[in-house]
Amino acid sequence: MAKYLLLKHYRGAPAPVNNVPMDQWAPDEVEAHIKFMQDFAAKLETSGEFVDAQALSPDGVWVSYDGDGRPAAVDGPFAETKDLIAGWMVIDVDSYERAIELAGELSAAPGAGGALGRHSGLPREGAGRAPDRG
Repeated sequence: MAKYLLLKHYRGAPAPVNNVPMDQWAPDEVEAHIKFMQDFAAKLETSGEFVDAQALSPDGVWVSYDGDGRPAAVDGPFAETKDLIAGWMVIDVDSYERAIELAGELSAAPGAGGALGRHSGLPREGAGRAPDRG
């Protein structure tokens, strides 16, 4: 089995499909989306393929190292995480093909107006544990 990271974003969907940012959705649209995500996660828990998932807050800043003795630079001329990633899910599956299949299902979460959101579920395989630094 291999672990894959599925990234969700809500900006960048094809304009004719559903490119309305989630903060502009009606409350019932948000509820339908969240229910879809919960049901999807429950299905994967039953099959043993679910590892973890989180929605991310729309708040956040870009932080980067600015050199020894200097404070970290906050924000700047970079895309902010909130503009790129709305959440993530980690799955543990038997094959890359299964990861693609689940990413496709995940991208069908309803969006504004109840339309299929086609929010990307970009599968990235985990590289294994980080080296122990202790």
